[in-house]
Amino acid sequence: RLEEPNGSGDKGSNDAAVGLRAAEHISSTKLCGYLHKQGGPLKAWKYRWFTYEEKKCQLFYYRTAQDLNPLGKVELCNATFSYPLQGEEGTFHIQTPERIFILKAANRDAKMYWLQQLQLRRWQHRDQLSADSSLPTSENLMQNGQQLLDTCPANFLPTVMIPPGLVGEEAANLPVQTNPLNELVWLLHKALEAAQLEKRACAQFLAAEGEQERLEMLRHGERCAADLRDQLEQLRRENDSLQRSLIERDAHVAELQDSVKLLMEKNQAKQEVILKLSEQVAACIADPRRNISTECISTQTFRQLTQELDSLKDDIEAYKTQNKFLNSEIYQLTRLWQNSSEQEKSLMVKCAYLEASNCQMESRYLGVLRKLQENKELTAAQRDTVRTLIEDALQENLKDVIKFNSVREYDEYGFKLVPDYEVEEMKLLSKIQALEIRSNNLLSQDVGDRSVLARWTQYLGGRSPDDLSSSPELKVLLRWGIPREYRRRVWRWMVRTVTRSLQERHPNLFQQLCEKSRNTPHPASRQIQLDLHRTLTTNQHFCSPSSPALEQLHRVLLAFAWQNPTVGYCQGLNRLAALALLVLQNEEDAFWCLVAIVQFLMPQDYYTKTLLGSQADQRVFKEFMAEKLPRLVAHLEEHNVDVSLITFNWFMVVFVESLPSDILLKVWDAFIFEGTKVIFRYALALFKYKEDDILKIHDSVEIYQYLRFFTKTVTDSRKLTSIAFEDLNPFPMKLLRNRRTLHLQRLQAELRELEKLQKEYASESTQRKDKDLDLIASEDDDDV
Repeated sequence: RLEEPNGSGDKGSNDAAVGLRAAEHISSTKLCGYLHKQGGPLKAWKYRWFTYEEKKCQLFYYRTAQDLNPLGKVELCNATFSYPLQGEEGTFHIQTPERIFILKAANRDAKMYWLQQLQLRRWQHRDQLSADSSLPTSENLMQNGQQLLDTCPANFLPTVMIPPGLVGEEAANLPVQTNPLNELVWLLHKALEAAQLEKRACAQFLAAEGEQERLEMLRHGERCAADLRDQLEQLRRENDSLQRSLIERDAHVAELQDSVKLLMEKNQAKQEVILKLSEQVAACIADPRRNISTECISTQTFRQLTQELDSLKDDIEAYKTQNKFLNSEIYQLTRLWQNSSEQEKSLMVKCAYLEASNCQMESRYLGVLRKLQENKELTAAQRDTVRTLIEDALQENLKDVIKFNSVREYDEYGFKLVPDYEVEEMKLLSKIQALEIRSNNLLSQDVGDRSVLARWTQYLGGRSPDDLSSSPELKVLLRWGIPREYRRRVWRWMVRTVTRSLQERHPNLFQQLCEKSRNTPHPASRQIQLDLHRTLTTNQHFCSPSSPALEQLHRVLLAFAWQNPTVGYCQGLNRLAALALLVLQNEEDAFWCLVAIVQFLMPQDYYTKTLLGSQADQRVFKEFMAEKLPRLVAHLEEHNVDVSLITFNWFMVVFVESLPSDILLKVWDAFIFEGTKVIFRYALALFKYKEDDILKIHDSVEIYQYLRFFTKTVTDSRKLTSIAFEDLNPFPMKLLRNRRTLHLQRLQAELRELEKLQKEYASESTQRKDKDLDLIASEDDDDV
């Protein structure tokens, strides 16, 4: 449990003063000293010299302070510090990602000093790495250390002063502790020296020239050996004498210790007797009738409880100290994590902008190559060079460019992120489009998407799906798109709002229609079955003939065909239902979405055999296009281009398979709420988005080819949305209805005229056949 810091103003000022004095020592005192390090298979303690390296934030350890080569190092940059409560005095742990180092200081104060200083040096190093400026001076480091001490609430743990003689350069003068292993090493060194002397003597003996010289060397060696034996014998006698005197002295000391122990026991017994008698006297004075034996027992129990209480108090103090240190460690680690997280976010944003800039530059480079490829004035050598450059650019793996924060080929709904162009000439355009999509994704994901998600989270926070209601705020949010996390929920609410009356009258309609489809074949079932495998062929969920999504789509379309006999089934409904199924992920919800589109959102006769509603909208669209984009309309009329050949399919299927998936879903977000006016806005926005590119084409065939695929080259959804709902204003719905009614009346009149002509033609054809038959019969009579 983290303790809440509390204290008065005086205490805070005192802590600040202590922190200032500690910070002043940081730059002047080198963090070094002797510590015990636990290691080896036997977990033995080894006495090592530790010193802190500021530049690398590492703690090096040596055998002694005089050694030049370290035995190892401890990486402190990502380390955490703690100490066991029940361990040996002075023990603390340094835990790195690789291992745990167990160290032991001389006492508790030295341990706490090491821990605090290591915490402070770790903070300074991380703060120094995150700084954008040059390396800070020692004065800056001292200020950073003081800032850490000041920002830590109540400092959690009071600053520990430097233990004299145990830490710092003066600690290097401490004697190095020895152990039996060191003595063994010393003996081995002596044996090695003796062996080397013997080897040297043998070499000299063999190097002597004559027998006389070798004899003299042997005599000299014997004389030295005799002298050494005499000295050894004398030292043995002295040693025996000293050992006898030492034994006598040890025996005397033992006797004295036994005597002292006996006296202390007697003294302790007398003290206990005195204490008992004093307590009995006090008890008798307080209560003369009190039983003495009972009082003796209670006195003894009280003494035991007092001892236990003192022990518990010591434990509490130890736990408090440990808790304060752990609080400070948790606080500092949290600060370090926050700084690292902010730094990581900043670097990710910077990398995203750099990568987006790189994609834009590469896209421009490929665009220049594409224009050079279309330039007919180049020489043959220049065309070969351009062709080589294009081939080199296309040989790069497109998947290595399109990563979208992770290597993905499909989005969350199964749509391909970048379309595949089978035509060889379109592969360069595909690469350019991929780079543009990547660039726009990187630039919008950090600001745009997060802003939209935050606004939707705030709007939907605490609301149930039934609490949503139409409002200007919701209209604006829908125009800028629904985040994937909320799209299914909001779509279900919008569909339920549009079809509420029909659903309330027929609550189990979808189940009844599915049952009817199983028992009775529908006339349109064969056409539905044929269109299933043509539906969203590039989508991950519909590309396989055995996909469960195809079976679900089949049931939805059959149910709708039974529900609406006027329409039954029309080509295009399969795409509408498929998209609804992908987003709503439920057959019944997709069915009601299709009902909402055909029966409520679209005008009448939009999907009937005559397609009157669709034809009327094409004429209305041409009028709006002439008003909003007069230059483009004049250019298209000049080359006899009829845009309805392209836009008719847009209106029928609401841009399904015509726009990239992210833009398509934004169009549907607004369309389900506002209706067909959204289709007009986006259709005009698409032509305005690419108006300059279309005006540069002066061949009708090339214009038709460009219009067939240009919608999939639109990558900036925010720009397109801004054109649709801002640049094209005013766009009143009343004007749209009036023009639609006018053209619908004209089409109905034309249809009646056409039917009249068909009837007249049929009547004339019948009469002509009768005359021909009569003529044939008369000719037969003449033959007879």
